[in-house]
Amino acid sequence: MESFGRRLRARAQQLGLTDAAAARRCGLSERRFGYYVRGAHEPDYTTLLKICAALDTTPDALLLPGPAAKPRGEDKLLSRLAGASRTLDPDNLQLAVALIETLASHRVRMAAAPTAKPRRQARGGAI
Repeated sequence: MESFGRRLRARAQQLGLTDAAAARRCGLSERRFGYYVRGAHEPDYTTLLKICAALDTTPDALLLPGPAAKPRGEDKLLSRLAGASRTLDPDNLQLAVALIETLASHRVRMAAAPTAKPRRQARGGAI
């Protein structure tokens, strides 16, 4: 399964993750993840699904040969966000969602706000 290992490492690198960071995200030891990327061992089905969920991919993408589509910059960021969110406990996940929703709402309001023209001051100092 050497090609699985190459695809696994390539997916982690697409997300900007080292093997160690990918292992942590997948809930695996670095050693076990290293076995998979080197082709020394194959994951069982449950572990494969766990890896796919953590790296925001599918079993087909890791197991089947074929050209790997390069993710767009936005896709890469969304995938990183999804992967990072899976490591949070429910309270911190709720906080992260609230922060992102607040940021998005602020951006929408700022984009919709008309640009105000500066008011000119009258010559006697009064407006």
